[in-house]
Amino acid sequence: MKNRAEVRIDLEALAHNITHAKSGGTAEVLAVVKANAYGHGLIPVAQAALASGATWLGTALLEEAFELRNAGINAPIIAWLTPPGAAFEKAIELNIDLSVPSVAILNQISEASQKLGKRARVHIEVDTGMTRGGLLEEWEEFLKLLPSAHVEVVGFWTHFARADEPLSDYTQIQINVFEAKLLELQHAGCSPQIIHYANSAATLLSIGIDQKMVRLGIAMYGLSPDIGFMGHSAALGLRPVMSIAAQLHLVKKVPAGSPVGYGGTAVTERETVLGVVAMGYSDGIPRNASSATGVTHNGKRAPIIGRVSMDQFVVDLGPDSTAQAGDEVLVISQTGYTADDWASASGTINYEIVTRIAARVPRISV
Repeated sequence: MKNRAEVRIDLEALAHNITHAKSGGTAEVLAVVKANAYGHGLIPVAQAALASGATWLGTALLEEAFELRNAGINAPIIAWLTPPGAAFEKAIELNIDLSVPSVAILNQISEASQKLGKRARVHIEVDTGMTRGGLLEEWEEFLKLLPSAHVEVVGFWTHFARADEPLSDYTQIQINVFEAKLLELQHAGCSPQIIHYANSAATLLSIGIDQKMVRLGIAMYGLSPDIGFMGHSAALGLRPVMSIAAQLHLVKKVPAGSPVGYGGTAVTERETVLGVVAMGYSDGIPRNASSATGVTHNGKRAPIIGRVSMDQFVVDLGPDSTAQAGDEVLVISQTGYTADDWASASGTINYEIVTRIAARVPRISV
């Protein structure tokens, strides 16, 4: 390999995951491409998602939506994390749908719309129990102000807190609140075109797939929303999209009793061969990753030994290893250590593992 490390993106797997998610119902798919498409590469993933059957794109930030438009992508886009003072006028000019989580944001979007002489397309976000984004105590005030706002209400949505827990009744409680709020909205004279509340977990469990649209995030990238409650990717019919390869920067034989890394937190128990991998926490490798994860070299696992450094980490290749400097190792793969394995070894979730991979690691479509 030419790069010291690279993220490999399987766009065929991405297409499979979208098709698989769509197979359960008639809802349109909004491909969630926030955070650099969960670390997979914003523009290539957005283009591939649209080519694979998604009809909408979703971002958290307006900057991400602007980047999509600058790349010539004309599909419907919604941006839902817009703080006060955001570039609403530019968003309206570029036909980017905006989420409205508060009266203050409604007023600012309305002002921007009037200034441009063009109605903003908005999606009303209601808080149904996530207690994060969305309208809650301002709901009655919002209903009174909405008719005079210079906006076109396109959508009505909420976000589930526990959809990845199939045995929990909390999702149904949220749906009940959502439907009650929708009825109040309709009685106020507003009937949104698009109702959407299903995230990846709900979609895979066939919740909300009878609505106009579902929002496909982690499942589109082939990862389970929660392996504890829902099982691994394969059990859900998903194919992980990301793998990561790196070079062995250095290979050396060391004696038993050798302390490894900062603080000497690990000591070799026998004479062995160590490999230095040219990636570190500046690349997104978790500093607290344990020896429960590592890399594979020629199909053989080599666990991390010692602390992860900023630009490198050390693995124990074993006393019989024939590895050479420059050899390729797989950091994340489906035949070796997976994103779920890295998450477990670092005390986090697969979302964080893939999303945190730094931009300085090139993305290669395969």
